[in-house]
Amino acid sequence: MADNDLGSLLGGLLGGGPGGGQGGAPGGIDVLGSLLRSLTDGQGGAGNPLGGLMDLLAKSGLADQTRSWIGTGENEPVSGEQVARALPADTLHEVAARSGVSPEQAADRIAEHLPRAVDRLTPGGELPRPGASLADLIRQQSL
Repeated sequence: MADNDLGSLLGGLLGGGPGGGQGGAPGGIDVLGSLLRSLTDGQGGAGNPLGGLMDLLAKSGLADQTRSWIGTGENEPVSGEQVARALPADTLHEVAARSGVSPEQAADRIAEHLPRAVDRLTPGGELPRPGASLADLIRQQSL
């Protein structure tokens, strides 16, 4: 799946078009698409990187935030600086390059849009089963 296809799906999920959000930074959705695409590389694009991303963030000290996004309560915010510390530098640089922004801008946009995206992808308060196609999950939640 191309980054812009995933960005379009995420845009629909979050109520904005590709590259947009609800009054958010332009390209925020595309940055999330690039991040999720980077995390599925090596899995043939069919894997669901959401659980791996949540584990990565939780192990980096953001467990309370990630639980709030998955859970059914209010989403706790996260900063771009926290995202930058949590993600491997090469992943953040790859996402930034794919999105045409600096790594700092990519981290800020991820921080802005990721809580709502995770919240929408986990409406029952649970992560999707391993192996679930991320694109299919997004399509299901956009209905």
